Amino acid sequence: MKVILYICTIALSILSARSYGEAVSYPPLPALNIDISQTSVSGISSGGFMAVQLAVAYSSIIKGVGVVAAGPYYCSQNDLLIATTRCSCTIQPTSACEVSAGSTDVPKLVSRTKTLSANHMIDDVVGVTGQRIVTISGARDATVPTAVVTQLQQFYAALGVPTQSMKNIEIADAGHTMPTINYGVACAKSESPFIGKCDVDGAKEMLGWIYGPDPLVPPSAATRQGRFIRFDQSRYLPANRPSGFTWTTGMDTTGWLYVPSTCDAGAPCRLHVALHGCEQGQDYVPLDSRPGLFYGTTFVRHAGYTQWADNNRIVVLYPQAVSIAGLNPNGCWDWWGYTDSHFADQQGVQMRAIRNMIGQLTSGATH
Repeated sequence: MKVILYICTIALSILSARSYGEAVSYPPLPALNIDISQTSVSGISSGGFMAVQLAVAYSSIIKGVGVVAAGPYYCSQNDLLIATTRCSCTIQPTSACEVSAGSTDVPKLVSRTKTLSANHMIDDVVGVTGQRIVTISGARDATVPTAVVTQLQQFYAALGVPTQSMKNIEIADAGHTMPTINYGVACAKSESPFIGKCDVDGAKEMLGWIYGPDPLVPPSAATRQGRFIRFDQSRYLPANRPSGFTWTTGMDTTGWLYVPSTCDAGAPCRLHVALHGCEQGQDYVPLDSRPGLFYGTTFVRHAGYTQWADNNRIVVLYPQAVSIAGLNPNGCWDWWGYTDSHFADQQGVQMRAIRNMIGQLTSGATH
């Protein structure tokens, strides 16, 4: 009965969004004065896996990556069972979970990464060694246990990332959550909105490490000095994307951008891509909710990135994934292959779409 209700809810949501979209048109992304080499990416859960994918596949342009509760590149090996049992504990029943200290098979993943690089399916893997990496995990996270995050660190070390370029933060009382100082549910909880009051500013930790060693300039005002832009995300899908409705790609029709006023005025700025996790997209519809009740912009506005954007000239891009009934009901980013087998390389539809967004945003660079 819940499955039928969910499918009906999705159908109503799509119809509602379609009719709403006919009445409202959203702008394209602006061309800003951003040096593409100052691009970075971070994410939580499926967004963390996607952040790793982007940072490895496009290592020539990605300065650094922040990962909350996720594992190594190509962890799923294009296999849902591996994704849900060895890279996470999201299978039911949870007793079938097989996560262990070596469950992701890091040597195999490193070999696969090098092969993709040699075949020009991703950038030269040597680019990864110049990135700054920060990982965050919760000791009480039963969804993506710390053992998986540890294997992500091992993956980067095996590729040659220097120890001094990597930072690991383990929060003793954190569940599966994006840590903030004081927004969200209790830190130990692994529940919606998957943003937790952990007395740890996860966004600051990631941005500060990636763009260090100089510390971030703290916010100078209680109110934001920039603006949020809801943009037409569909225009950045590759032209040869899968046939059918746009939502079969797992990409929502719109996304969000935060632009500090100085960046709007043409100052040289940096770009950070922040990727939500499962059940955190703007149009996510909980299974037990009434039709029309969406997750909304909770992650966009409260994950903690924008408060550091203004005084540090960081433009924040928030791409949005969307649910696909039967394939991706929780609105996750594709890190196991629900779009196609190229989900993690430069031919992947979501990978190319986000790369196109980065290209547009950095096309106004004056250098």
